[in-house]
Amino acid sequence: MVQKNITLTALKQHLKSVSKEDLVDDIAELYKKIAGVKDFYQLKLSSPEETQVISKYKQTIENQFFPKRGYGKAKLSVAKKAISDYKKVSVSPLGMIDLMLFYVEQGVKFTNSYGDINEGFYNSMEGMYEKTIELILKYEQESIFEDRCEKIAKDSSGIGWGFSDALCDMYNAAFCEEEEEEE
Repeated sequence: MVQKNITLTALKQHLKSVSKEDLVDDIAELYKKIAGVKDFYQLKLSSPEETQVISKYKQTIENQFFPKRGYGKAKLSVAKKAISDYKKVSVSPLGMIDLMLFYVEQGVKFTNSYGDINEGFYNSMEGMYEKTIELILKYEQESIFEDRCEKIAKDSSGIGWGFSDALCDMYNAAFCEEEEEEE
């Protein structure tokens, strides 16, 4: 017999019908068993810096590029999954922006350490950089993240496949045109 999926409405009805103690027990059980639930509550109940939780996701990304032993494999799918997983539990756009920039920083550092990679690698980095800049502008966080964005663009100098040009163009479009208009 195939069991049908429970809808959100049905879940809400069920949750309204159980006692507060049962809800607390259920959430505590989820907290113990599911890392994402633990991270969600850690972020929700902690200070805005979110340093402990975001460090775990940064470590996952860094291990793809610069593991403690051996050479990085740069499995972008694993690194991007860390960003996706963080997005599911994040309560702050600042943490999301920080993690996305970290991904691009690691990619640029990896290329500068090991030489040219491939077009797909650079397309992934460019796409993440572009999405990150969009979030920075959307949440008006230029004063916090502009220096890191500029450093990424500068550090990409000399990298092939048009990568450096693309990052510099995105940086200039986001941060330099405002300055020119003000003059």
